[in-house]
Amino acid sequence: MRAKPVKLNPAQSRLAAIVLSLLALAGAYFLLLHWWFVSPLLDVRAQMQDLRESHARYAAAIAQSPALRKRIAQLAQGGASSNAFLPETDPSSAAAGLIQRASDVVAAHASEDGGCEMPQKMPIEGNAGSEPYRRVSVSITLQCGMQPLVGVLHDLDRALPYMFVDDLTIYLVGQPGGAASPKLEVQFTLSGYIRAGASNPT
Repeated sequence: MRAKPVKLNPAQSRLAAIVLSLLALAGAYFLLLHWWFVSPLLDVRAQMQDLRESHARYAAAIAQSPALRKRIAQLAQGGASSNAFLPETDPSSAAAGLIQRASDVVAAHASEDGGCEMPQKMPIEGNAGSEPYRRVSVSITLQCGMQPLVGVLHDLDRALPYMFVDDLTIYLVGQPGGAASPKLEVQFTLSGYIRAGASNPT
């Protein structure tokens, strides 16, 4: 024996229609908007927040570079261990050495999540000056994921001989919501010091 269908009164019919409409709208939102548009944008927002926090940490570290240079000057005056200075004896070879050290650090992190590569590197001309030490700088451009970038900057900061990262600029590249994680394009100046008289021994 069949059960008789329940007949709804007009108020119940309106309530049921509203509930079904809300469920249909919620389903359409998640199927058509959230997973295709909102979720990728939320992921990019989270990555940008991580990037801002990392940038703030390294900006604070870069702000300390004048004090570090002063310490380098004191070490030079005091005849400190040569481990603090670039081992090369002239600016050209020192710049090549800086690029090689940066390349080695990048290669060590190339297989990490997002990868890391160095598409551009170029020596920067500097003035000799009269100080007992001479700064040698190179311009570096990296394309890295977030994790390998943090590792590269950490290794450069902790390395011997001392190397300094200045003028750090970070851009987000890649398509948000794409299959691959967006990469970061990073430009900075990498510097080290040689003894001014090393190229002209007496």
